Amino acid sequence: MLNRRRLLAAGAGVGGVMLLPFTGLTPVGAKDVKAPAQKPRRFGARGTATGVRPAVAPFSVRMPVPQVLEPAHRTSTADVYKMVIKPAEAEIIPGVRTPVLTYGGQFVGPTIRARTGRAVKIVYGNRLDTPANVHLHGGHVPPVSDGHPMDVIQPGEARLYDYPNTQQGATLWYHDHSHQMEAEHVFRGLHGFYLIDDEAEKSLRLPTGAYDVPIMLRDIEFDANGELIFFDDPANRTTILANGKIQPYFPVAARKYRFRLLNASNEHVFQLNLGGREMMKIASDGGLLPAPVPSTELVLASAERAEIVVDFARYPVGSQLVLSNGSTPILRFDVTRTASDDSRLPDVLRPLPALPAATVVRDVAMSFDLSGAIPVGMVNNRPFDPARADFQVKRGATEIWRVTNADTIGVDHTFHMHLEQFRVLDRNGAPPLPQDAGLKDTVHLPANGSVRIQVTFTDYVGRYVYHCHYLEHSSIGMMAQMEITP
Repeated sequence: MLNRRRLLAAGAGVGGVMLLPFTGLTPVGAKDVKAPAQKPRRFGARGTATGVRPAVAPFSVRMPVPQVLEPAHRTSTADVYKMVIKPAEAEIIPGVRTPVLTYGGQFVGPTIRARTGRAVKIVYGNRLDTPANVHLHGGHVPPVSDGHPMDVIQPGEARLYDYPNTQQGATLWYHDHSHQMEAEHVFRGLHGFYLIDDEAEKSLRLPTGAYDVPIMLRDIEFDANGELIFFDDPANRTTILANGKIQPYFPVAARKYRFRLLNASNEHVFQLNLGGREMMKIASDGGLLPAPVPSTELVLASAERAEIVVDFARYPVGSQLVLSNGSTPILRFDVTRTASDDSRLPDVLRPLPALPAATVVRDVAMSFDLSGAIPVGMVNNRPFDPARADFQVKRGATEIWRVTNADTIGVDHTFHMHLEQFRVLDRNGAPPLPQDAGLKDTVHLPANGSVRIQVTFTDYVGRYVYHCHYLEHSSIGMMAQMEITP
């Protein structure tokens, strides 16, 4: 059996204008995207801290909704934002200030609401004392703006990211992806929502505005002083947060709500339920499903998203519905009032795109090398090397990848592909599971599990990574590169 502690041991014009408010920060140009490799960081120095479960009265704090960031500037074709990456303190435990890392000073970073067909440009300035960057998880973006693990923003520098938003509406998120630091940076708070609204969905009349609520779920571990413990067994992260709060409540009206659920944990699988009550799943990682799917449980592995509609009009005012992870309460919905409701849940949502014929079949196996003193993550028996491209992919090609959890030590993985959404064809040779439905960019691979996925590489060329999204695994090598060529 694997010892977990041993495992842990292992646009120029716009940019020039927007960099000006970042006093003391130096812009990074497109020609400078390949930053020097960071020095290897050894994981495992847990120190003397012992994890404790905070004594917080259940459902005594209201769940906040992350602030929607307003553009600093608008052009005829793009919304332009600026954001600082900086340390801060967050009141996760009531009355306790916990040191965290943030985008924009917020423990759940500000939400960016983009629109299909309208570009977003974001200038990030790094005020940390370590390199950092930003990956738009699920985003279809050019390589220079993908947040490649080696494309970092050095301390005191700033950088422009350009997101064309040519994809359909979806719940995406942004997080740090600086190599060997991604696990700790995301654990300490470098994460936020990026929501793409789509004109093509307006006629569906799904819940909008205050009734369209993103909810980030994640696990965490504190010491007795309320500070975060990162260098420990992930199984000890037994405190669950909903939008940065412990067991909060959220008042709702007796009407339909659209909840956008994200598992932002480094290494956790949620089994979500409303105590047997029905949830209507309407979307996966990459956007709407063909039709709503009734469910009483949602399985959500690290980095996966699901959108659900819950109709609280079914319950009288005064009702309380608890969202739980198995039998562990996470969040309580309190039906506090009546409200008019002109939204609906149509029987048909959005057809999935056709699957072109695949011309290439590839195998991807994720595993650990435990032969040395420090575990090493591997893809196809090789650890990540930024100088090496493992697959050469032709732009426009459709491929089938068979992705396998090749470990023999009972460890889970999740697989994430940058750039493109994919479809899950089968799992362990059998039909896909409910959580595999729709357009995906991340898929769960339990021990001895395998999936076949089909993906079309549409337009961009350049290098992108694919990796295990248990971030402690990718940070010690469980990552590889594909190079898309004309």
